[in-house]
Amino acid sequence: MKHALFHRAFIAPLVLLLSCRQESSTPSQAAITALSLKRGQIITCGATDRKLGAVEFNTSCGVATQESFNLALQLLHSFEYDEAEKAFATVINKNPACAMAYWGVAMANFHPLWTPPSELELKKGVKAISIAQSIAKKSPREAAYIAAIAAYYHDWERVDHRSRCIAFEKAMELVHSKYPTDSEATIFYALALTAAADPADKQFINQRKAGRLLEALYPNEPNHPGIIHYIIHTYDYPELAVLALPAARRYAAVAPSSAHALHMPSHIFTRLGLWEECINSNLTSVASAQCYAKEAGIKGHWDEELHGMDYLVYAYLQRGQNGLAKQQLDYLKSIKEVSPLNFKVAYAFAAIPARYSLENKRWPEAASFPIDSTVVPWKDFPWQKAIIHFARVLGSVHTGQMAAATAELAQLKGIHSLLVKQKDAYKAKQVEIQLRAAEAWIHLLAGRNIEALALMNQAADLEDQTEKHPVTPSEVIPARELLGDMLLQLNQPKQALAAYSASLRKHPNRFNGLYNAGLAAERAGLPDSAALYYQQLIMVANAANSDRTELKTIRQFLTAHKFNVAVASHEI
Repeated sequence: MKHALFHRAFIAPLVLLLSCRQESSTPSQAAITALSLKRGQIITCGATDRKLGAVEFNTSCGVATQESFNLALQLLHSFEYDEAEKAFATVINKNPACAMAYWGVAMANFHPLWTPPSELELKKGVKAISIAQSIAKKSPREAAYIAAIAAYYHDWERVDHRSRCIAFEKAMELVHSKYPTDSEATIFYALALTAAADPADKQFINQRKAGRLLEALYPNEPNHPGIIHYIIHTYDYPELAVLALPAARRYAAVAPSSAHALHMPSHIFTRLGLWEECINSNLTSVASAQCYAKEAGIKGHWDEELHGMDYLVYAYLQRGQNGLAKQQLDYLKSIKEVSPLNFKVAYAFAAIPARYSLENKRWPEAASFPIDSTVVPWKDFPWQKAIIHFARVLGSVHTGQMAAATAELAQLKGIHSLLVKQKDAYKAKQVEIQLRAAEAWIHLLAGRNIEALALMNQAADLEDQTEKHPVTPSEVIPARELLGDMLLQLNQPKQALAAYSASLRKHPNRFNGLYNAGLAAERAGLPDSAALYYQQLIMVANAANSDRTELKTIRQFLTAHKFNVAVASHEI
């Protein structure tokens, strides 16, 4: 009863808005021009002929628009938002009275699983919805879709992004309930469930529900880009990732003309520690993104290229391929302009060099991490900037520079306060984890071991209670792995082993996780356990011809202990 009342209370303002708005047959050219639609040739890269999967969405807009509308949805489902808007603009050119084309424009400016829309995107979405609502000729089903996306944009100046995502979820639930045989309604409802999921919900209620809906559709529509794409997103968690592995291994073949489709499987490969597949996925994705930048006439680099590079560097480091990781780092330093300049770009510019320094324990380098504003205006990206200060703290502590570490800690505190003030709870919590870890290592440097361990445990527990942001392959350094490093430094190998083992369950096949777990087991007098971890690392890194010195050390250990390689496949 309460649920039904909520739905009636929620949908009533939308119905009222529709009834009060004067409807017409065709919007004015001035209204269409005011949208400032992206237009031009649809650009795709990857496959030689355009392959974006199969989508069929019947509208009341006429046969002449059907092919363009289907193409727009194919692009939308693979998050090719700019190209999707161009395709919806083509529909509008053919039929300015196609209400669903304006729905599509509003959807293309939403990008629910990425960063919230900019003010310009929000204003465009509102204008598009206004036009869609004003058009008289639309079916009840089309009106329901339009009302659902209107729920997201409604009162955007006063209502926060997450609350509006929840409003979209509830509205799409109504569409799904009213049209249960409409697979697109089910697919967009599943997307809405994932977008509205609580990052702190470790039961994954929304995600599991979305997964069930999508998996029920998949056998009948195996080439639908939205179904396969959203399965990957909804299961992009350590506890669920294995459920998405079949989809991850198929998505690139379904939509090879989308750079995002080529990259997206690597989310699952990363979750499962399948580094070779992750590398191959992102090599093709980066190449496709470079092609797109050239074809689109983008000055500099496209943001999707930087996103793929972050995942690529992370995978190279886990395979111990420092040379290839360094090539990507040097290439990053050569980049002077990226478009659009957004959260993904800022994250890559902070995370890639930080990962290279911290994963390889190049502490002097981490301590002097430069803040280069040539490309990224860091004041606009405080969460990403926190990565730089966090790396500097760890570098300063490990090189014995207390004053420098304390100064960087103050910077982290300032960023945390700013994010709290901005009411960005998720990012504030991520910085809080870094803040507690940074304080822990400063206490350790000062000899306050009890305080250090208490704070480091708090940081690890906080990180366990939430999830990484979809933009990144992993936290720069997992907090529980850092806890293991601290325990190992304090000569508590058994406790360190427990911390590393727990971290590896969430971050399988991490190079330092496996190596340090083996080292902790060795120091704890558990040579058989040490050998298992070491052999697992050999399996992860050996094919890569890694030059990491740790591999030479563990091969000597395995030879000395005459470890039976046949047991290497035993689960650790």
